[in-house]
Amino acid sequence: MASTSSGQPRAPARSMWAAIFVLAAVLGAQPASGAEQVSKPCSTCGKVESVRKIESSKPTSGVGAVAGGVVGGVIGHQVGSGRGRTVATIAGAGAGAFAGNTVEKKKKSTSQGYEIDVRMADGSMRTVKSSTAPPVGQAVTLKGDVLQPVASKKKQP
Repeated sequence: MASTSSGQPRAPARSMWAAIFVLAAVLGAQPASGAEQVSKPCSTCGKVESVRKIESSKPTSGVGAVAGGVVGGVIGHQVGSGRGRTVATIAGAGAGAFAGNTVEKKKKSTSQGYEIDVRMADGSMRTVKSSTAPPVGQAVTLKGDVLQPVASKKKQP
């Protein structure tokens, strides 16, 4: 083996070149930091395609009808005597039940909302209900059944 003037052994030139080639191969095998990556479509992203206004009313519980029937029956019982009293009681109960149910319906609020069709990034269509109406064409994300507008990306000067 050849040695330098200081007595240290000199590495053969072939070993040095082999190490350089191995290092170059390892560095070349790693993807470049700016390489484009292929991504699959966002599963929660979409655009609003249509918005429909809907109204829904809550069903009555029957309490108004029962209370109205009782009050109407009591009032009807005060009218007439004999068979007339019985007919008046039944008629009063019926009229009271109807009136009580009508009052209960008016007391129950009718809720208004919107039915929104969203075209998802994967091409599927989803329909959700919301109390607010986003504009048609707005980009949104869908988390469960909750729509959230996508923040617009404004360029900073």
